[in-house]
Amino acid sequence: MKRTVYLNGEFLPEDEARISIFDRAVLFGDAIYEVAGVLDRKLIDFEAHMQRYHRSLGELGIPVPLDKTQILSAFRKLAELNDLEEGLIYMQVTRGEADRDFVWQGELQPTVFMFTQHKLAVESKATETGVILKSVDDIRWARRDIKSVNLLGQVLAKKAASDAGAYEALMVDSDGYITECGATSFYIVKDDLLLTRPLNNDILAGVTRKALIALCITHGIRLVESKFRLEDALQADEAFISGASSYVLAVVQIDDQQISGGVPGSWFLKLRDIYIQHARANAI
Repeated sequence: MKRTVYLNGEFLPEDEARISIFDRAVLFGDAIYEVAGVLDRKLIDFEAHMQRYHRSLGELGIPVPLDKTQILSAFRKLAELNDLEEGLIYMQVTRGEADRDFVWQGELQPTVFMFTQHKLAVESKATETGVILKSVDDIRWARRDIKSVNLLGQVLAKKAASDAGAYEALMVDSDGYITECGATSFYIVKDDLLLTRPLNNDILAGVTRKALIALCITHGIRLVESKFRLEDALQADEAFISGASSYVLAVVQIDDQQISGGVPGSWFLKLRDIYIQHARANAI
């Protein structure tokens, strides 16, 4: 069954949606994106996604083409048209179309497209088994805080992880510190303390990460935002990842080292449970 997608104000069959070869997203990766989770036909953490959407556009100087009310309406219509019970809605905003030149002239008209993906995350097999990570060098550009479509570093990292039989890539910077995963945030537990790397230009401000940190505060869970090395992760009591497409998943192995005895641990079970409760209670 063909999906209905959104392109510049129109809802179209997916095989009828086209953008120009001169769109700056195609020529330069000059674009940003957002991915919102859908659970029980409702949008998870929508306000936080919109805050990041506006920030990313602002950092790149791309005019805001749609406000959050327009986006909410479009997201909801796409979910309805595609019968999306659980999954994702992807939105990309490009700077627009112009003849190829690194420096654009004037204010271009942004291109906006959106589409849905059906994906089961609440009852996925990975929730029961946990996942394996493969450590890789972090070769990405220096502004990882912007949710841009410049994802070649992640593409190569995740392909290397997949080739090694791993679920996700664990990115390690040139100083030996873990930044994040290819498409998710990363955490470890050591001596009853939850650790995750602090926000700066080195990592993306994950929306699920933001929600989890707030939930830790309200539930009295000890959390510190601090840098840590790969060897710290290999010796962790537990580890897990979070993201819009996976919610929270336990990490049971990094490279050849088992974590938490090779099974999801108690910290993961508690944090996933309170996040799913939060998602269902606050989705719109």
